[in-house]
Amino acid sequence: MKKPSKPATAAASTAAEPGPATETQRPPAEVLYAAELEALRASDTFPRPPGWRLSPRAARTFILGDEARGIRKKFVGHPSLVDRAMIALSSNRGLMLIGEPGTAKSLLSELLAAAICGQSTLTIQGSAGTSEDQIKYSWNYALLLAEGPTLRSLVPAPLYQGMRDGTIVRFEEITRCPLEVQDLLLAALSDRVMAIPELEDGKQLFAKVGFNVIATANTRDLGVNEMSAALKRRFNFETVFPIADYAVELALVRSETQRHLERSGVPTMPGEQILELLVTTFRELRDGRTEDGQAIERLSTAMSTAEAVSVAQAVSLRSHYLQGAPATPADLVECLVGAAIKTDKNDVALLRRYFEQRVAKRKGQHWQDFYAARHALPA
Repeated sequence: MKKPSKPATAAASTAAEPGPATETQRPPAEVLYAAELEALRASDTFPRPPGWRLSPRAARTFILGDEARGIRKKFVGHPSLVDRAMIALSSNRGLMLIGEPGTAKSLLSELLAAAICGQSTLTIQGSAGTSEDQIKYSWNYALLLAEGPTLRSLVPAPLYQGMRDGTIVRFEEITRCPLEVQDLLLAALSDRVMAIPELEDGKQLFAKVGFNVIATANTRDLGVNEMSAALKRRFNFETVFPIADYAVELALVRSETQRHLERSGVPTMPGEQILELLVTTFRELRDGRTEDGQAIERLSTAMSTAEAVSVAQAVSLRSHYLQGAPATPADLVECLVGAAIKTDKNDVALLRRYFEQRVAKRKGQHWQDFYAARHALPA
């Protein structure tokens, strides 16, 4: 049976960050940070769990960063969350990351997989249409007809590959899958075995050391397809919370926006006042209260940090490609609409009320310009 190609190594990567000419829109973490991973592995003298490429201490450094060693901080969250996640993965229990949309659950799972096994691309994307063959294995029907069910005609899916190779499997948005699809993980997580009844000898695949599962679920999706009690018992649950500190979120939005724009070849960044308007608006509409403690109605849309970065990037692209001038608060209002108003028509009224009752009272010319541009909001 043909083995899958190995993930790229440091030798295959010429730069830690791809430039504007890079054809791949979003390289996986093990390619994007190949040099960092290789440097950490070369100097890693701490004990490692069986099957891990890095020790938990080196993996923590890779995720949380170390300025003195030139390791970029990639996840903004409490270090204890990262520590608990790694301890769960070093045991025979899976890891379940839950939280609001846009709190970097998927990013954390990708970074953990890249640090632990050097491969983050064994991913199952959960949806109402996810089926068993997308999780476990399917068949090459030409070979199946010619040879019957053999290992040569079997086409491995992520769970099969992870168990065979001893690597991390990522299951994104698991609660969007029907209950019977979710429960396909039970045998893999409890007995570490996968039955393949189609083979004549009833072959079973036993998981290699290093195999585990990281699943993610949005708190807004948890009620869509509630997980069975049996499956819950096989996971350690960790909640990823939104960023609590304004200054930390502002700095993250600034740095991530700059990184995305550099990769796009766009030289202009939104000004500090634009970023202040953006982050403050997102935080207040997400938390349901203003900076001075006044209660406001929350939007149904998840006003996440990830969405804020997307809006900041859109503002810069708009000013660069369409305006040919520095971004203004009016550009921010135009780009804000697409992020804040998605499905619930009541959000339009709530956003207009926020401008009339809160933005209008703020001091500063940039806030007044922001308020003056409210005509761009849908009627």
